[in-house]
Amino acid sequence: MTVTIYHNPDCGTSRNVLAVIEAAGYAPQIIPYLTTGWQRDQLLRLFADAGLTPRQALRDTKSPAKDLGLLEPGVSDARIVAEMLTHPVLVNRPFVVTAKGTRLCRPSETVLDLLDKWPSGPFHKEDGELMIDADGRRAAG
Repeated sequence: MTVTIYHNPDCGTSRNVLAVIEAAGYAPQIIPYLTTGWQRDQLLRLFADAGLTPRQALRDTKSPAKDLGLLEPGVSDARIVAEMLTHPVLVNRPFVVTAKGTRLCRPSETVLDLLDKWPSGPFHKEDGELMIDADGRRAAG
């Protein structure tokens, strides 16, 4: 299975998701979108495939979203996308794409829905929270 992750190495959730993918034995294609930026068609395809609107995919904390006025009601999707192209950090993360679909993997365990195989349990998130128990089952969260 091919796995692609749109990754922000400064984000704990993104690091958790990447760790799950790699511990499960996958060699993902890692797209460091903060340095590569976004293409409009690519971004719109990700949102459509994940079933999200640009507003739903907007990172509203630790980003310039508020300063740019993007959190105000009535801001158009076109404006949000235009700002995301200018400021890649405005896109929430991480997005993961596999044959099973495309998802914004927040919380981290969302990635498990996209993988054919999981890491051996127990598997903990970066913050110590249990993600996969010793029997290989998704931990109750």
